[in-house]
Amino acid sequence: MPAVTYELIKTDTKTKARRGRVTTAHGVIETPVFMPVGTAATVKAMRPEQVKELGAEIILSNTYHLYLRPGHEVVRAAGGLHKFMNWDKSILTDSGGFQVFSLDKMRKISEEGVEFRSHIDGSKHMISPEKSMEIQNALGSDIIMAFDECAPYPADKAYVEQSMKRTTRWLKRCKEYHTNTEQQSLFGIMQGGVYKDLRRQSAEEIVELDLPGYGVGGLSVGEPKEIMYEVLDDCLDYMPKDKPRYLMGVGSPDCLFEGVERGVDMFDCVLPTRIARHGMAMTSRGRVNIKNAAYEKEFTPLDPNCDCYTCRNYSKAYLRHLFKCDEILSSMLMTNHNLHFLVGTMKNIRRSLDKGRFIEYKKEFYDSYGRF
Repeated sequence: MPAVTYELIKTDTKTKARRGRVTTAHGVIETPVFMPVGTAATVKAMRPEQVKELGAEIILSNTYHLYLRPGHEVVRAAGGLHKFMNWDKSILTDSGGFQVFSLDKMRKISEEGVEFRSHIDGSKHMISPEKSMEIQNALGSDIIMAFDECAPYPADKAYVEQSMKRTTRWLKRCKEYHTNTEQQSLFGIMQGGVYKDLRRQSAEEIVELDLPGYGVGGLSVGEPKEIMYEVLDDCLDYMPKDKPRYLMGVGSPDCLFEGVERGVDMFDCVLPTRIARHGMAMTSRGRVNIKNAAYEKEFTPLDPNCDCYTCRNYSKAYLRHLFKCDEILSSMLMTNHNLHFLVGTMKNIRRSLDKGRFIEYKKEFYDSYGRF
């Protein structure tokens, strides 16, 4: 029995949306779900208890960053990532592939893996499929992702096909090396860029390996959203109905709705925490840029429809003051609000699916939120 299981509870009658449940050794995750990102074993500007209070049932941490600092052996010695960061719910770790490939001129790809220089001190390293599994096994996360090559956008089809085939070969090596299957579940990753035939080929090849779950990689890397949606319209049909589907690196409200409508179960993105640190809030009436002078004497909450800690206790004027003074509390309060908003939106999406009114809720949200 795999360490991670999925139960399909209900399918929407008007769309491809699914209501499900993922179970790990650290708890039950109701899906569709948004996973807050805790890159370096912390969700920036948040205590683990606060993240839990928001209703988050799973977070994502980053293999590349934890490998470089503090090192996976340090985390292993601490008893694993859950104990190291004081988080007793589920954790998914990405493979480090996206970060390595983002280094561009600082890395070199071969069949063995990727040789790269650290963005921290320039030191030379190599991550292979086996090394990625070794690191993630040491971290002890519930869900570990296969080491893949994320092709850039735009890229010619020949390159994307070569990249996609290498990702499949690397996945087979990941599966062979990963033996801790009773505690950790390995998810494969579909690649293929924006080419539908390559996406189908990738899906068919990785599904043959009968893994506990599958990610969709290589999207939201610069292509227009309409193209991403068009690819998702097609490629998710080739993925198993009885396994979770994870759209990697996507987290704006519109992308969550569009992804759910097409059959995605899991999402993650640094967007809500990153824009919070830059003074931007997601609200039921659209984005609020707290830097605007119009808020200097605006003594109302960020969002009148929000019951998060920030909105219950602080005004836009105060939040603007904190940001202008470069106070740490600005990031803390804005991050709390943004994560509450997205985690809450996903909870409302699940409720709408339970009640058979997902499309109606999507329209209500879009009408209120306005321009994305």
